[in-house]
Amino acid sequence: MRSLWLISVSGSFLPNTVMQHPERHPDARHWLLERTVLPQHTDHAGVMWHGAHLAWLEEARVEALAAAGLAYADLSRRGLELPVVSLAIDYRQALHHGDRVRLLSRVLPRQGLKLPWQSRFLRPDDSLAAEARVELVLVQFDGGPARRRLLRRLPPELELAVSSLVAGPEGTPL
Repeated sequence: MRSLWLISVSGSFLPNTVMQHPERHPDARHWLLERTVLPQHTDHAGVMWHGAHLAWLEEARVEALAAAGLAYADLSRRGLELPVVSLAIDYRQALHHGDRVRLLSRVLPRQGLKLPWQSRFLRPDDSLAAEARVELVLVQFDGGPARRRLLRRLPPELELAVSSLVAGPEGTPL
C-alpha cells in the first residue's frame, strides 16, 4: 500500500500539498503519515496493539527519508543501515479499529552519533494517543558481520537527506 504524505493547511488535509505559512502552523516541520487502524493492527478487543505503533514509526521514517531524496533501499544496497538504538513510547489514549490516525514526526539535529526522531500519534479529534522518541545510528554492514562498524561521518547524500529531514517538508531550516 503506497503511503500518502499529507500536510495540514488551515486544519484540512490535502494530498501532496505543503503548508503555505509555516510560521502560523506549528506542524510545518513535521513529516506527516496518515493511516487507518485496521483489524491486523488490533488486539482481540479492537485496541491498536503496541507493536503496530513500532511498524508505523518505521514506515514514517522510511517514507520521510524517501521524500527527502534518499530511498532506504538505496542506502541498504550500499551496505549502510540506520538501526534503532533507543526507543521510548508513552501511550496516552487507546486507538481503536477504524480510527484515522495522524503520525507527526520531527527529525532533530544529530546528537553525536545519534539521529533522534520525535513522533506523535494523533487521534481523529486531534488528541494525543501516544508520543515516541527513536534514536538511530549509521552502521556499515558491507563485508559481513565481522566487518560491521559504526560510522561517525554521514556520506554526502545522507548528510543532505538528513538536513532536509531536519528542515521538514517545508524545506525551511530550523
